Formats: sequence, C-alpha cells, structure tokens
Amino acid sequence: MKSFLEVNRILKTNGQFIIGFVDRNSTIGKEYEKFKEENIFYKYATFFSTEEVLIFYKGAGFANFKIVQTVFGRLNEINSIEPVIDGYGKGSFVVINGTKIKEIE
Repeated sequence: MKSFLEVNRILKTNGQFIIGFVDRNSTIGKEYEKFKEENIFYKYATFFSTEEVLIFYKGAGFANFKIVQTVFGRLNEINSIEPVIDGYGKGSFVVINGTKIKEIE
C-alpha cells in the first residue's frame, strides 16, 4: 500500500499508473507460490491477486481502471504469442491501468 500511496503523491491528477504482475490466483501464480522457497528469484517475493491489487489502487485514490490479461497456459506449453484480452481471471499475467482521481494525504 505504501508504494501505491507514494505513486499518488508524485503523480499529477488524471495521471496514469500502470503495473503488470503475475496474479497469485492464476495457474502460473499458484506454481510460483508452491515452489517459491526453491527458487532464487521468487523466494522473497510476495504475490498478490488482482482483487488485492485493485484494493491498493482504490485505497490510494485511483479509479477508471483498464485491465487486460494474457498467458493462458503453463509457460512450458506456450509455443506462440498469447492473445491479450480484457479483464482478469483467465490469464496469469495481468496489466492494470488506473487514473489518479484524488490526492491522498
């Protein structure tokens, strides 16, 4: 939450804040969580669900969200470019664009 509040502080009103992440509730997110203790890159990572990230966005004064998703299979099964579709809940990689609508003190 602190990071989202800092982005609010430095961003102008109506500015855009875009993040991309692996959704903890997705196929890949669940794999990363399951094996994170064995992985040098993810051992200390904290994964969040899209719903949790949206709570951070809203709590930090952002709205008017555009959400897209991609990566619909296991990484070792992907043989071509994955489509990007609106929303979340099916793809493992999610991108959220939020607009700063108010200052948070």
